[in-house]
Formats: sequence, C-alpha cells, structure tokens
Amino acid sequence: MSILQQSLWPQIRDSRATDVVGLGEISVDHLCVVSHWPSPGQKAALLRSEQRAGGQVASALLGCVRLGLRAAYLGAVGTDAGAQVALGPLVRAGLDLEGVRRIAGARTRSATILVRASDGERTVLEDRDPRLNLSPGSLEAREIERGRLLHLDASDPDAALWAARTAHQANLPVTLDADSVWPGAEKLLAETDFPVVSRGFAEKWGGTGSLRAGLDRLARAGARLAVVTCGEQGAWAQSGDDVFHVPAYAIEPADTTGAGDAFHAGFIWALLQGESGEGVLRQAHAVAALACGALGAQDGLPRRDELEQFLKQPPAHRT
Repeated sequence: MSILQQSLWPQIRDSRATDVVGLGEISVDHLCVVSHWPSPGQKAALLRSEQRAGGQVASALLGCVRLGLRAAYLGAVGTDAGAQVALGPLVRAGLDLEGVRRIAGARTRSATILVRASDGERTVLEDRDPRLNLSPGSLEAREIERGRLLHLDASDPDAALWAARTAHQANLPVTLDADSVWPGAEKLLAETDFPVVSRGFAEKWGGTGSLRAGLDRLARAGARLAVVTCGEQGAWAQSGDDVFHVPAYAIEPADTTGAGDAFHAGFIWALLQGESGEGVLRQAHAVAALACGALGAQDGLPRRDELEQFLKQPPAHRT
C-alpha cells in the first residue's frame, strides 16, 4: 500500500506522561508591520509594532496543545524579563516546563520581524545569546523517553542529535524542523523519521539547486517521509521512490510568521492520529492557513474544533 493511503506511524497508546516532547527554540518576537520593504537608504513607515512570544519549537508545541495533545518543552531561556514573555503562553496553556533551563545572566532569544502588510510576508533578524546553547550532557534520557514523539530543530545540533538517538532507542518517531543547512546536518537527518524542511534547505541540500534533488537526498537518508514546504505553493513529500505534492489552501494572510511552526503542529497532531501521508500534509496545511490569520507566531494557532470546521468547508487550494 502506498504511503499516501497507509498510516505513517503505528499509533502508540500507553501510559507515557505526554504526547510530544520538543527540544529547541523559544523566543520573544518584536513584530514590525511595514507597507513595503525599504530599499537601501530609504525610510518606511512603521504601521504597527507588537511584542509576542515565539520560537519555532515552542510555537509548534503550543499548536499541538491547542489541538488537544499533551506537550513538554525542553530548552533554555535567560533570567531576564523576556523569559516570562516567551514562556507565558506555554504556562497558560498547561505545557510541562520542567525541562526549561534558566541560564543566569543570559538574554532570552529575541527576534525583530518585519511583516509586509500587503501579503503578510516576513523577514527575521534574530539575537541568540550563546550562553543559551545546550549540550548533550545537559539533558537526561528520561526527558526524551516520556513522550510518544520527539520534535526538534537544529538550534543546538549536538543536543538534537543526542536526543534523536535517545528517542530511537525508545522506538519513538522523530520530527525535525530545519530551514537552513548546517555543518554535520547529515548526522541528524540520518536519525530523523520525518524531516520537514524549507525550500531553501532542500535546494541547497540537493547540491544542484533543485528542490526534487534535495527531497530525494532527504528521503534516502533514512526518512520514513521527507517533506519540503513551499509556502503558498504547497508541500512536496517523498517516501522511498514515491513522490507526491499536496497544495496549500488559498488564503489572504495577515502574517506568515510562524506558518512553518503551525505546519509542524498540524503534522504532528495528524501523525499521532494515525493519518496517511496525504492526510497528514492536508491537515498540516490547514493548521498553517488558520495560523496566518493573526499577527505573530502563536495567536492564530487553532483549536481542534476550529481545525475540524475549516476542513469541513469546500477546499480552496492554490494551483
């Protein structure tokens, strides 16, 4: 049976303490809405400025909880005021934050995000204090093994690699959010069941500038299903020799910040429901589409009933 029709991962129903454990980025986002990207030497009017919580793994986990999953976050923040801003939505949503490391004297990661009002496109300028870096020795196996699935980014590659190997020893699936290539990426990809990467990552990873070449290399590194997200152009996926495309939903986004994080939340939720490859991507696209309706990475993340209502509507896909 094709990966399009069969469940991507056997459903795990046991006494584990949580559904998803996430290791990676958390952030304070400073969102600046502008009418257009200024050219060098130009000025542009600031239409709106807001501070929000963000970070790709933290936002994905919050999305999972909104959909009804239990989640635990592993990562590092400083002891500054930004830590409370970044952690606030996770605390209010009831995530398990026992694994948060609070680094004395460090600045919590922050990002200045320019959002173009006409189409919601964004540009990100990040500031990450190196004192927030996590090493494998700072983590414990029990923190990984308590979940049904491990979700990672590559902000701390060595820690992520250790965590992925620990998850596999416990027979847990590993999902990965990667938007740029880093030295030694092949090691972590070899331990990832479901890499979901950006188009830019795939084009560089393939070595030829071709999305399909990058997707093929990802799939043959050991992934059960490799996925390349292409924004409004949908997502390409490959399992073995099977390649397929699932289009995105046609929307008018307010802000695309966190669209990828929302996609991962939908992907993880559908994966743990036993969905097929096509079903997982369809639901991931729906969560991302809904999340783009609000400013910032987290405010628009949908609840399960909102997702189900959206999916009942006649589909409107981009070509």
